[in-house]
Amino acid sequence: MSFEHSKDLGENDIAIAQASPESPQLSSSAASDLDDNYDLYKKHAGEASDPLEAKKVLRKIDIRILPILFTIYLLQYLDKNGINYASVYGLQKGTHLHGQQYSWLSSIYYFGYLISQYPSGYLLQRFPLGKVLSFTTIGWGIILITTPACHNFAGIAINRFLLGVVEASVNPGFILVMSTWFTSQEQPLRLESYYCTNGVATMFGGLIGYAIGHITTGLPRWMYVFIIFGSCSLVVGVWSWFALPDQPSTARFLNERERIVAVERVAGNKQGVKNHHFKKDQMWQTLADPKTWILFVMAIGAQVPNAAITSFTSLIIKGFGVGTLGTQYLQIPGGAVQFLALLGGGYVCSKWPNARCPTMIVANLLCITGAAMLVALPTSNKWGRLVALWLCFFQGLGFSMSLTMISSNVAGYTKKQLTAAILFTGYCVGNIIGPQTFKTSEAPLYHSAYVAMLVGYMVKLTMVVVLYVYMWTANKNRDRAAAALGTVSDEEERAAIERGMHDVTELDNPGFRYAL
Repeated sequence: MSFEHSKDLGENDIAIAQASPESPQLSSSAASDLDDNYDLYKKHAGEASDPLEAKKVLRKIDIRILPILFTIYLLQYLDKNGINYASVYGLQKGTHLHGQQYSWLSSIYYFGYLISQYPSGYLLQRFPLGKVLSFTTIGWGIILITTPACHNFAGIAINRFLLGVVEASVNPGFILVMSTWFTSQEQPLRLESYYCTNGVATMFGGLIGYAIGHITTGLPRWMYVFIIFGSCSLVVGVWSWFALPDQPSTARFLNERERIVAVERVAGNKQGVKNHHFKKDQMWQTLADPKTWILFVMAIGAQVPNAAITSFTSLIIKGFGVGTLGTQYLQIPGGAVQFLALLGGGYVCSKWPNARCPTMIVANLLCITGAAMLVALPTSNKWGRLVALWLCFFQGLGFSMSLTMISSNVAGYTKKQLTAAILFTGYCVGNIIGPQTFKTSEAPLYHSAYVAMLVGYMVKLTMVVVLYVYMWTANKNRDRAAAALGTVSDEEERAAIERGMHDVTELDNPGFRYAL
């Protein structure tokens, strides 16, 4: 599927655009085309909806779903970045690391994440979503608890690789949770409500690290980081197994009427809810869609700088001439910046339609400013460089908004999960490259890493602008085509929703419009 497909509607698209919700193109669909929630949707299609009732159902969904996502994502961030907190308490000495081996521990995690991307994507589509996410949470808790048993580079490298394998399902899985339970306009704030735990984890992890620094007996202090975080993950994984529902039509916390309302709300996204059948035609369309590769390059650019605010934050701050305990509590302001930026950006994008790309651009400009300051400021300007590092914590807002480009702007369940897998392939590539720019020979200045951060942010900014122009142009062309056909009506809106429930992709659904 090419750009020209979305630019000009062909004869087949015109025929579909003119079709009613009961058109032969849809009514003759194979069973594999129908959404898993289609029977419930169709049984009550056309019934009048009560806004107050829908708001009540949304409140119940928020109360049930968001705390679980928040807690899992908080632990996922703490767990994968546990080596950052442990690094100042003797991790390298305890596991006999030398040279670039610590940097490789960060990269090796993302090799596991990369290899697991496509198998985990298949599992998320084929099996109950809540159960897959809960199982992997339990799995990484077990792996983390075993980390203190590693006493050499080979052992901890295997441990980190396996941690990446099991955590690979979290981000793509949460994208699917967003599109399963929330409308397109609701998604930015809800996504940021769990993604902001990156900032919470930076603050909370810094406090945990500070507390661990005062342990003077028992095991080596670096081991407590993994034991504490791993134990918490195990408990949360078991809780999630029983509490996180798989999809609206089977949710036990909703009664029968509320399940109907939950399905109808999400059907309005024109993307359906869930379809567990893998479709090759959607696979080929994913590979041919320009959005896929724009998001891929954007993810690489976003994640090359990521090591600076995850695995290397403690070492960077220590390089500013700060004591060991100071490296922990001086991460807290950066976490606060990230937390407030994510929630503020989510609120803006949920309140004002089509503010996602502009918000990403603003956040990325702040990151470019911070990276440029790290490159240019003299080493004597300790506080200036520290502020520059804190500015780079705005990067989470830009990347998290790119995830809503999938949850809101990609239809067809196979296409959605494959697009997420390709985006997170770029995510892994960037995170594999990033730690290698922190050269041991340059410690504690890491000039090459700061230059790489600046380049990564500039690449990301370019891709955001390209994506915005692409989607804005596609929307305008579809508006003109619909106006020419005289299909701008409530009937066409219903037909577009029906196509979504038949697992039609956004490129093949003329009634679909991108959220900008």
